[in-house]
Amino acid sequence: MIGLLVVAALAGATIYAVMEFGGPAAIETKPPAPPANVQPLVKAVTAGAPAPTPQGVRQALTGPAGNSLLGTLTGSVVDPASGTALWQQGDTTPATPASSLKVLTAAAALLSLEKTDQLSTKVVQGAEPGTVVIVGGGDPTISGTPGSSVYPGAGSLDDLVNQVRQKGAVSKVLFDLSRYTGDALGPQWESADIGGGSVAPIVPFMVDGGRVDPKKDVVARTGSPGQAAADAFAQRIGAPGATLGTAPPNAPVLGEIKSAPIEQLVDNMMQISDNVLTEAIAREIAIKTGNEPSFAGGVKAVRDVLTKNGFDLTGATFVDGSGLSATNKIPAKLLTDVLTAAAKPTLDDPRTAKLRPLLTALPVAGGSGTLAGRYSGSAAGGKGWVRAKTGTLTGVNALAGVVVDVDGRVLVFAFMSASNRNPETEVRPALDVMATALRGCGCS
Repeated sequence: MIGLLVVAALAGATIYAVMEFGGPAAIETKPPAPPANVQPLVKAVTAGAPAPTPQGVRQALTGPAGNSLLGTLTGSVVDPASGTALWQQGDTTPATPASSLKVLTAAAALLSLEKTDQLSTKVVQGAEPGTVVIVGGGDPTISGTPGSSVYPGAGSLDDLVNQVRQKGAVSKVLFDLSRYTGDALGPQWESADIGGGSVAPIVPFMVDGGRVDPKKDVVARTGSPGQAAADAFAQRIGAPGATLGTAPPNAPVLGEIKSAPIEQLVDNMMQISDNVLTEAIAREIAIKTGNEPSFAGGVKAVRDVLTKNGFDLTGATFVDGSGLSATNKIPAKLLTDVLTAAAKPTLDDPRTAKLRPLLTALPVAGGSGTLAGRYSGSAAGGKGWVRAKTGTLTGVNALAGVVVDVDGRVLVFAFMSASNRNPETEVRPALDVMATALRGCGCS
């Protein structure tokens, strides 16, 4: 029998391998290198960093804010560590926020809903044999095609079908949309926005946010998302189409799927600026606060929650939760008030811990969401340092978020522009330059 004996010389760096068939052999090894001396190039974000002054910030923004491409510009810049207003330009004047209004809906959701709550879609037994009823639970993120969704963590329509199929044969499918009330399209919304991919009618049961192509964020949507989703369920389970109906009271549940948690839904809606998901969340806030689950109820609920938490909504008038209506008007100061509460360096303010996820939900300049393709050229210095919610409607562009300046100080900002210049090549880049000026601000 051939044996192998390995003896390690503990006092040195040589290992001796003694083999019965080959005699002693020495293998030289080297001791490990000492740990690398790392010198971080990025300064830590801290409330102890040099505080910018209003004079310094004004000087930094004078040129960018004076760009004629921006048309009528309102805005606000705040130091959340001290609460100091560093720059103001019409900050209390109501202006059209476009999708930056989602900051308010997201904040109200984080302040009023449990972050771990999920939206549930159920199928229950119908009143007649072989009949099932899909009960819309307010989740627009259900995935109709496995592996194809812009909503991470979405429940699967196939999963729901398989659960129900295991309970017996189905010959008739009904779908119940009674969770919501009122109109399915918001005030002053344009029907062309459905085909343009901005929105679908807001109903409590749909797949992929009503998208025709579930893999694409901005793509045409269906005008009948509830019917389309129910028909897809019926086809897969072997029933001849689906009919609008009502679930019997206390009917046995045959299947159930759930959405991602509320905190993740808020993150998703902010990243890709999803109007359908935002309006669904607004209705969940309405239900939680005892308001009707409609456009009017959702708006009232958002306002009530923000007012209850100490935010001043003077001058703010809005008719939806997503910002799609051009009639919405809010002051820039309201946006920075909410973002300041989220960005405070300590948790002394009870709102801060609840609102903190709002900051990570903001798209990163040049990196994610609606800011992924921005911040080049003269705005390149803000890439990776600016996090902000965008807003775009005809003649309107907005940007509201946070930025870390070169001294490691977090600043909060909101800029709203009313301009008829080209949004993609002129107005948005000009707003990006403003935020980048704050990044480069050693404005103490």
